[in-house]
Amino acid sequence: MKLVHALNSSTPRVLPRRHGCLSASLLLPAVLGLSGCTRILVRSHTVPKVTVISTVHTATVDQLVNSLAERYQAIKTISASRVEIVATTGGAHKGEIRQAPSFSGFILLRKPEDLTVIMQLPVVGSVAMEMVADGKNFKLVIPPRSRAFTGTEQRTTSSEHGLYSLRPPIIRDAMLIPPVQPDEYVALTEGSRVLPAVPGQKERLEEPDYNLTVLKIKSGHTLQRVRSLHFSRVDLKPYRQDVYDAEGRLVTAILYSNWQKSGENDFPLSLTINRPLDEYSLKIDILKLSLNQKLDDDQFALEIPPTFAVKKME
Repeated sequence: MKLVHALNSSTPRVLPRRHGCLSASLLLPAVLGLSGCTRILVRSHTVPKVTVISTVHTATVDQLVNSLAERYQAIKTISASRVEIVATTGGAHKGEIRQAPSFSGFILLRKPEDLTVIMQLPVVGSVAMEMVADGKNFKLVIPPRSRAFTGTEQRTTSSEHGLYSLRPPIIRDAMLIPPVQPDEYVALTEGSRVLPAVPGQKERLEEPDYNLTVLKIKSGHTLQRVRSLHFSRVDLKPYRQDVYDAEGRLVTAILYSNWQKSGENDFPLSLTINRPLDEYSLKIDILKLSLNQKLDDDQFALEIPPTFAVKKME
């Protein structure tokens, strides 16, 4: 009752004063507009201006899922007959980063799972590394060292790091993004990304995007995130794919750019595969590409020379 009486009283209330000025608690709402006896210096500095791209497309979750399936189904073979590959190993855990010279070579892929990757030595052009895989097993030879590796496509031990942990599914799923499977679930959110600065331009562009998360049931009511696909809303093409393991750790991040037409299909000519836990990355630039041309069995065959030392990878 005392509070009600005080609020309804017509008796003027005397505001407390401190050193001839209003108390700090009463000044807070007007801190930036102070005048008179109290002055506060407000500092400011310029930052690069970001402009939001306003001309964008809209899509439903079904349309994005269908676009993945249609692109995957439309491509039967990939022949990247001229590629440039730059491998980088190391990171914060090792305390150093090492970048190998650029290798030329080619990548062949034939669905469902045949894969050939050949990297050639700079200048001389001889084979530095050749790998073939059939979806179950793989072979890899390194002629300059007279060494070879064999094993299953699925890595079963975490003792291998760097490029020794590279397995064919990493390249296969980067080159041809898998569609959403019937036993998987999806969730769609909207977001944006700030594009890299363009030399000579002061303003940076913010691009709206769609983020499609692919999940599956782990157990009971627990869902496991499998992948996240990020689509630019400028052209509705994927610019990033994140792949997670059973513990929810990001194991692979693939960046896509320079999408071009090859026949009737769109394909990214620049891919960067990052493996944060294994601390390596592969940057692949495709200089010559053909889709859906006939590839023969002998293009996915590899004989290990009898003089090579062979190690079985697990």
